[in-house]
Amino acid sequence: MDLNQAYYLVHVVEKQGFSAAARTLGIPKSRISRQVKNLEEDLGTRLLNRDPRHMSLTEAGEAYYRHARMALECMVAAEAAVRKDKDRLEGTVTLSCSVGVAQFALSRILPHFLAENPRVVLRLQASNDFADMIGDGIDLAIRGHVKLLPDSGLIQRRITDVPWHLFTSPGLAQKIGVSASPTDLDGQPGLALGWRPGGSSWSLQGPGGRSAAVPFAARMRSDDMVTLKQAAAEGLGVVALPAYVCAENVAAGRLTRLLPEWTAGLPEISLLMHERRGNPPQVDALAVRLRRDLPEVMNAGGL
Repeated sequence: MDLNQAYYLVHVVEKQGFSAAARTLGIPKSRISRQVKNLEEDLGTRLLNRDPRHMSLTEAGEAYYRHARMALECMVAAEAAVRKDKDRLEGTVTLSCSVGVAQFALSRILPHFLAENPRVVLRLQASNDFADMIGDGIDLAIRGHVKLLPDSGLIQRRITDVPWHLFTSPGLAQKIGVSASPTDLDGQPGLALGWRPGGSSWSLQGPGGRSAAVPFAARMRSDDMVTLKQAAAEGLGVVALPAYVCAENVAAGRLTRLLPEWTAGLPEISLLMHERRGNPPQVDALAVRLRRDLPEVMNAGGL
């Protein structure tokens, strides 16, 4: 197996084209095309469907890409493990994420990582505004998104999908009806994530592919999920938040999930990083840890 061929194919898929992959890697497009062609010849099957305007994976390509990406990640993890065992994992890592991810997910992961690596220094930028990874000197960024992120020359690694649900206090839930329909939420007070003025509606997805847009009057707007969650627990309105943010409160009876057959969004969580080659080992090690642990944290609670 030629890992270089697998490496080039993974780049072509994740950058959505040969030209973008060539720009990211800083090598001629012809070299990447030749490597992928050689890979297809070695395997005796076509991995990519190509035309001037579109590129897609064949069924065989889907299977190969999935396993190749896992193999490359394992190589990164293996290198990080060896460096760690030699006590060479040291230096600074700058990580960017939203305030909610920092409060409810990374607080369960980063202290353990730092305890295991006493010579690593972490700089965590928690903000709900997108940061300029290059201009701000950020090594890694965790981003939630519904649509594909624009091509920025960065490596994008999918972590998991995170369901959002509607929550409120048990008392208000009883008045509305836990298993009510979306139309039963019309006129209910809402708590909105994001402090800037704007439209106020919940975009809901239900069984059978059904969808509904439910407008609400925002009683509070905030960037802080803790504040919104507390306001919802006190009966001030209905809030849409990630399931993992509210799991403990639901288990303790302080919050109730409304419309159990509906979700209020299913954004994808991705890890952004610079080109793999040349990253300091402490950056690669934290990237591997985040990809391993974040799915478990963000899917805890079973809501």
